Amino acid sequence: MNVKVLLIKEVPNLGVPGDVVEVKDGYARNYLLPKKLAVLPTPHNVERFRKLREQYELELADRRTRAQALAEKLQGAELVFGRKVHDVDKLYAAVRPHDVAKAIQEKFGVEIEPAKVVMEPIELLGEYEVQVKLYEDIAATLKVKVEPID
Repeated sequence: MNVKVLLIKEVPNLGVPGDVVEVKDGYARNYLLPKKLAVLPTPHNVERFRKLREQYELELADRRTRAQALAEKLQGAELVFGRKVHDVDKLYAAVRPHDVAKAIQEKFGVEIEPAKVVMEPIELLGEYEVQVKLYEDIAATLKVKVEPID
């Protein structure tokens, strides 16, 4: 049996605050309602969360604007890493997503989650392109240069 609920928080793959969605009775009763992710869609609740929905949409637009501005700032930027090498051009310590995220924070003052840096660990000297996913469909491509140090 299905039941309608009004979402009060964003639920991945289901909806955003203010949406009235139809879900299985058990899912609503055992998960959405106890975790305070949804309420029953009474006229009072619908009106109350309509305002919340408007605030949420403004916040999403603001997130998109900030992500777009950050993408423009990061696009084409170059990050240089110095690493000790052995053999021919093999690095002792690979450059990993958390290194790139830390370098972005130091250079631009913006905190990026390492999970948003799309790359394989870099284990050789050279220049590489790394993509940083900032928000939904907004991403920036950075140059990562790995140079030898003594």
